[in-house]
Amino acid sequence: MMCPFCGQKTDRVVDSRESKEGDLIRRRRQCLNCERRFTTYERSDEIPYMVVKKDGRREKFDRQKILNGLLKACEKRPVSMAKLAELVDEVESRLADTADREMPTTQIGEILMDRLRGLDKIAYVRFASVYRDFQDVEALFDELKHLVQQKRA
Repeated sequence: MMCPFCGQKTDRVVDSRESKEGDLIRRRRQCLNCERRFTTYERSDEIPYMVVKKDGRREKFDRQKILNGLLKACEKRPVSMAKLAELVDEVESRLADTADREMPTTQIGEILMDRLRGLDKIAYVRFASVYRDFQDVEALFDELKHLVQQKRA
């Protein structure tokens, strides 16, 4: 491992810890040249998860992309970062459970909207308006009516 401070490739591992989920190892290292310490994270190299876009293209699953979308939807809303990370973890877990390691974006969007609906209605409407690509106010209004009817039921 190359030292981020001096660029040397000689170091020793001072401490190793496994993450709670067991999918990541955190190693604390010390450079043998400059003696400064730094942290590395190791994950097993696997076949990547793929996302099937609406037009049929396939892309590597990107947790950060999903998290960014959720953050925009939940901006200035009382939804904790931990809850959003939990949502992304759920999507990633479902993706890992599929035999072919692929999932359509439509299914990912539905999972996220279903969970957001229970967390925060405003965040749900924001996310749905981008995800469902409402073309006019009537489509958005129909979604809002549906949401109000669900609340009454």
